Amino acid sequence: MTTLDLIIKNVRVVRDDHPDAASLDIGIRDGRIVRLEEGIDPAEATRTVDGGGRLAFPGVVDAHQHWGIYNPLPDDTASESRACAQGGVTTALNYMRTGQYYLNKGGPYREFFPEVLQAAEGRAYVDYAFHLAPMSTEHIGEIPDIVEDFGVSSFKIFMFYGGHGLHGRSADQSSFLMTPEGERYDLAHFEFVMRGVQAAREKHPELADQISLSLHCETAEIMTAYTAMIEEAGTLSGLEAYSASRPPHSEGLAVTIASYLAHETQLPNINLLHLTSAKALEAALLMAATFPHIDFRREVTVGHLLATYETAHGIGGKVNPPLRSAEDVETLWQHVLDGSVDWVCSDHACCREEMKFGEPADDVFLAKSGFGGAEYLLAGMVTEGTRRGLSLGRIAALTAYNPAQRFGLNTKGRISVGYDADIALVDPDDSWTVRAAESLSTQEYTPFEGFPLTARVTDTFVRGHQVLTDGAVTGDPVGRYVARPTGSPA
Repeated sequence: MTTLDLIIKNVRVVRDDHPDAASLDIGIRDGRIVRLEEGIDPAEATRTVDGGGRLAFPGVVDAHQHWGIYNPLPDDTASESRACAQGGVTTALNYMRTGQYYLNKGGPYREFFPEVLQAAEGRAYVDYAFHLAPMSTEHIGEIPDIVEDFGVSSFKIFMFYGGHGLHGRSADQSSFLMTPEGERYDLAHFEFVMRGVQAAREKHPELADQISLSLHCETAEIMTAYTAMIEEAGTLSGLEAYSASRPPHSEGLAVTIASYLAHETQLPNINLLHLTSAKALEAALLMAATFPHIDFRREVTVGHLLATYETAHGIGGKVNPPLRSAEDVETLWQHVLDGSVDWVCSDHACCREEMKFGEPADDVFLAKSGFGGAEYLLAGMVTEGTRRGLSLGRIAALTAYNPAQRFGLNTKGRISVGYDADIALVDPDDSWTVRAAESLSTQEYTPFEGFPLTARVTDTFVRGHQVLTDGAVTGDPVGRYVARPTGSPA
């Protein structure tokens, strides 16, 4: 008699609370892991998959993506979720806001967000959730209801938007942000967002630990001044010029301001997004020591760990905050290794060539910001992390368990009984070269073009459904919207 839907055999299971992998079989029923032990009899399952001795990682919980920012959301949901599956990402948390890009409209979230959910429904190959950005006073008032009605427990502030726009050369916040007349997206607004998130925590005390605010920390005034200086001087070009135009101390200053506002508003759950530099991490750690009552979490992207402004392939590597120097990359890795980075994400934002590059195409200041990378996240971390002495268990924590716990995905991020059967099989001995043409994203280029990797995701399972088989997406879209929190494992 079969009691299991699927057994994944002959794998080395990676767990966040164990440094090394263990030879175990994974028994799955109704989308959950129900057995984790050696020698499960194949006769007990409807189907058995032989993992060929590969590593079984918990499916990546990519805490930072942007489906629909440059392409219609239904299209991105379909194509970029395929790229997720290719990279072992089984849950994608996407930042969403009103204003230009995304749905290109303003208005209250009670009207806006149902359109987002409808646009994505039935098209994703992996599970997904959304963080929302309160852009107006009305949005701040909606925060407690957004938590209750839509299962959104995480929010965002883009600290530089009000004075610098998304790509620079944009001070018209009324048209870009589509905020109501007379409202400003500034420090006062950020304070009131924090108070609004704290009000939601107080209204929903049972969820308070899993309601948080994330911040993109850059300072508009610094960037505007430095951009003018760098462009006028003309001595730097490409990604190096862009990095200089958004200097690391701009990040550090914004981190400091955000941290004091969190202290002032007594909002304890703060996520500092995509920190890129020694100065940004210095400020983040200084603020953590200064305000020990604030539970700061620190995020780094795989792009900022793998590429510098010198090694990235072309100005397609333009992103906010910018790719940095080799020295900054080494500092980021030091913080990953010493445990002061909480998770690694992709910041995946598919921007196709027709949208990405301006005229002339080699002017970095005219290019759009952002690029994809979910398909390289786990392979890149296994390649570069293990080379530097990072344990497999720590990679699992950084890519899956830690973000899942922070963002209320309590049944995801771990290979353990009771958790969702979200699993990525990785061959740690497959050497290959990154080629954009082989990506399942619709983005035609990658800043990682030509990068050598020594690990590859071969198979991906979402709640026990195999969505990637031997490197190819298989089956129908099974991904679904995850309202948070998802509850505790059975």
